[in-house]
Order: sequence, then structure tokens, then C-alpha cells
Amino acid sequence: MKYIRFKDAFKDFTVFSLNDIRLIDPHFHRRRLIEWQEKGYIKKIANSRYVFSDLTIDENILFEIANRLYNPSYVSLESALSYYQIIPEAVYGITSISTRRTYSFSTSLGKFQYRTVKPAFFFGYQIVTYHSKAFKIADLEKAVLDFFYLNPELKSEGDVISLRFNEEAFRQKFNRKKFKNYLRKFDKNALSGRVSIFLECLEKNEGNKSNAGY
Repeated sequence: MKYIRFKDAFKDFTVFSLNDIRLIDPHFHRRRLIEWQEKGYIKKIANSRYVFSDLTIDENILFEIANRLYNPSYVSLESALSYYQIIPEAVYGITSISTRRTYSFSTSLGKFQYRTVKPAFFFGYQIVTYHSKAFKIADLEKAVLDFFYLNPELKSEGDVISLRFNEEAFRQKFNRKKFKNYLRKFDKNALSGRVSIFLECLEKNEGNKSNAGY
């Protein structure tokens, strides 16, 4: 397969693999990919996945790539909290949840990190579409639970304050009923205790602001 034909066939792909190519051309040889990398037409990311070198990279693209690199997975933790504007600073790398073992990829596009949960806890994500493409990302409520579940050292009010959550954005977007339903599925007393401290801390700060005339 010549590159011009290949580019036309995969122009709508954000990321592609050798297996994807062989669905169209069963006789396609891997050496073509090496040749096209050397010419600067494509870039290898990781896990036998490739992108076109002229691909414009943004957050949506990175999230979709994260889903594809390690499957099943969905974007969560710091990346999801940043997406919902709950944590103030940009996040280094893309953080995701998977039922497979904890793993990370260091690539030319950045670092992709995957944290493990039991299959029973692999829920609470939505599919976000953009330009006829899509990626899976945790609901805000599930991203918070994933974060506290995988960071058991966060136990005190001081720990919560140190996270510097955007409290106003959180209150506007947070669905308490959905959160409680998700929390029941974890059925973890220790987790329930930690997130209770988190919610109480937010309520206390809201009360302090009200008393101060905010």
C-alpha cells in the first residue's frame, strides 16, 4: 500500500495500529510503518499504536488516545478533575482507570498512566463526543471516588484543604444523589469515612464564606 492511499484510508483515525491496517490490506508489511516513521509521516506512540505526524494535539485527542492505548480504560483521577475545572493547575500526563494492571506509557505526546480497580468498580463514566469522535471519561462524582479510593492516605481535613479544589466549580457541577449511589457500589467503610470528611470540609468552608458576607 502506498502512503497516499494509506493516508486517505485512515484520515479519520486519531490513532491506528498494524491490526487496523491489515483489516484493509491483509498483506500490509510492518516495514512500511518503519519507513514512514523515518520519513516523518507518522509517529509511534506506544503499544503498537501510531498517529499521523501532522495531527493537531489537544485535550480531546489525548483522552481518546489514552482510551485506545490501554483497553478497557476511561480517563479519571487528576485528568478528569482538571477537565471539570475542579483542580486549579494543569495536570502532567493523562491519568486513567483500568481493570488491567497498573501501567504507564512515556511517549512523545506525554505520559499516560493507568491505575487498577476491580471490575466491579469499573463504572461511572460517560462517552464524550467531539468532531464525530469520542472518548470515555469519569463522571465528576466517580472521578472524586476514584481519587479517594486510590489515595487512602487522604484522611484528614488538612489533607482535603491541601488539594486546593475549586469549591465553587465543584458545588455547581456536583450531583450528591449520584455520588451517594456510586459510593454504595464501593461498599467500603474506610472510603465512606474519607469522602465524608471531604464533603464536610466543603460545607464548612461554604458556611464560613456565608458568615463572612460572601
